[in-house]
Amino acid sequence: MAMAPSGRNGHGRAKGYVPMSEINVTPLVDVMLVLLVVFMITAPLLTAGVPVDLPKTEASKMVGQDEPLVITVNRDNEVFLQETRVALDSLAARLRAITEIRRDTRIFIRADQALAYGKVMEVMGTLNLAGFSRVALVTDFGATAGGAEGGERR
Repeated sequence: MAMAPSGRNGHGRAKGYVPMSEINVTPLVDVMLVLLVVFMITAPLLTAGVPVDLPKTEASKMVGQDEPLVITVNRDNEVFLQETRVALDSLAARLRAITEIRRDTRIFIRADQALAYGKVMEVMGTLNLAGFSRVALVTDFGATAGGAEGGERR
């Protein structure tokens, strides 16, 4: 009968070897912290895609649970639903298709401050005729028209 070499069992392993059953958490924490920093930097950049110069106001922020639809009217009187350009006469039909007949959907209107008041009211009238009643105007907060810059407030 053959004997195993001293200090080793028949499988080539040292006698007191026990596999490590603990997870090394340090690389996982490093990766998660890098992802956290990346998402913290990129998240504010994804909020609004159509650039407009919003009017300033001292109003407080409106809080809601559902994500609102955003309609933007830029300086050139172009109307955007989210980030897609639409004609004003087809806006109501597109909103009905998106909201699936839910008239309680929140809608935010972002309009350039140099825009004529009548154009904003034309968009609001279109929404009202389509049956949407939860409409709000988006402004910059923290400053008045002649004051310092603020962040976007709804």
